[in-house]
Amino acid sequence: MEFRHLGRSGLKISEIAYGNWLTHGSQVEEDAARACVAAALDEGVTTFDTADVYAGTRAEEVLGRALDGQRREGLEIFTKVYWPTGPGPNDRGLSRKHIFESIHGSLRRLRTDYVDLYQAHRFDYETPLEETLRAFDDLVRQGKVLYVGVSEWRAEEIERALKIADEMGFDRIVSSQPQYSMLWRVIEDEVVPLCEREGIGQIVWSPIAQGVLTGKYQPGQAPPAGSRATDENGGADFIRRMLNDDLLTRVQNLKPVADELGLTMAQLAVAWTLQNPNVSAAIVGASRPEQVRDNVRAAGVKLDADVLARIDDILGDVVIRDPAKTVSPRQRP
Repeated sequence: MEFRHLGRSGLKISEIAYGNWLTHGSQVEEDAARACVAAALDEGVTTFDTADVYAGTRAEEVLGRALDGQRREGLEIFTKVYWPTGPGPNDRGLSRKHIFESIHGSLRRLRTDYVDLYQAHRFDYETPLEETLRAFDDLVRQGKVLYVGVSEWRAEEIERALKIADEMGFDRIVSSQPQYSMLWRVIEDEVVPLCEREGIGQIVWSPIAQGVLTGKYQPGQAPPAGSRATDENGGADFIRRMLNDDLLTRVQNLKPVADELGLTMAQLAVAWTLQNPNVSAAIVGASRPEQVRDNVRAAGVKLDADVLARIDDILGDVVIRDPAKTVSPRQRP
């Protein structure tokens, strides 16, 4: 395993982070989830990412049990706050009330006294940004949170937060967690340049585009039985929008590139995201331990400029680049 600094902070994290968005507590049974976490630990993964909302808070519980007994100082545990975790109007968003109640619930479920990184899971248009940042800063001062970050924020939103933090003496954001893959590059034009200047690292999710970049989805064919595209609890709606023949044909054309490099398609996809120097880690999920072992082989892989250019030529105009695709709800869900 290779390690990188999280932005300009002193915290080092594993290049491959293990995430449990669509798996723990919903898509796979707990025994399988624990086996995946054990495989990640065996492969040298130290960074684990989750969120209070995943599987209705169950994902945090499963991860907490799976990591129980590990040396806490040897782990980096990340979680998030924003999406609804209960029926009430204050069980969501980035108000001081919800942030404080959410972190206490997350700590209890994760079986830890603190999280290494606490992330605003979307931008909250209904809460003054100063209120959110002060609440985060208070948690840092209390020792319940070591670093703060954001997820799926636009460049202008991150810039506003940095300005307020500097003016009010709050801890600055050190990380951004966006979707990023060969097929989804909306952060490259605005978010990445800002974050490079300001010392913010990217922890990217969906580096294999929910499995599309593994090559298992074939043009003109129904999705394989048991795949994520057929699992209504595993993000089927999210992936179906990518299952068109043009895109899938281009993805199949990436296989010779992977073969020449001695990589699987998934390893090539994950390694591609790690070529961006602003990326601190790529989050991988898994429903089986062998998927974890396969994905972690992307750590340390170097792709030369010719390979990157070839990938761009193959994918062409199916790549999504519009920064406006990064969207937070105007009203809390």
